[in-house]
Amino acid sequence: MDVRGLLPTDWQEVARIYREGIETGNATFETEVPSWEEWDAAHLRDHRLVAVRDGAVVGWIALVPVSPRECYAGVAEVSAYVGEEARGEGAGSALLTTLIDSSERAGIWTLQTGVFPENDVSLRLLQRFGFRVVGTRERIGQLHGVWRDVVLIERRSEVIS
Repeated sequence: MDVRGLLPTDWQEVARIYREGIETGNATFETEVPSWEEWDAAHLRDHRLVAVRDGAVVGWIALVPVSPRECYAGVAEVSAYVGEEARGEGAGSALLTTLIDSSERAGIWTLQTGVFPENDVSLRLLQRFGFRVVGTRERIGQLHGVWRDVVLIERRSEVIS
């Protein structure tokens, strides 16, 4: 499994993997994959990665700034998805390892994300990488008319003080 920077030419596969995550019903509140232009505008350019196996993109991870305010310049939200064909094969670990390294080199001191409590695979993976549960936002949003909770989880850098 190799990890490299995400290129615009990867979008078709990234969008396919994102769609698979949406279809699980336990990965995101999103119900449609955004356009490349929307996705590109939202995500930090230096922190977009893909996992590649045998020349094919099998997963992706990217960061979104949590706020334009200067005081939050070192805080970013993680989005990560692994294709059905590669789940359980180490793509998530490879992506997180590389992302944590790139974010810390860039001065990002906190990585955060929200995870549906039913997505225990993602929660366990993130906790293996030093993320801690901050709390649960109960009934924070609806997906297909059903109220959902979200577990807030964060990782504070040990190298940036």
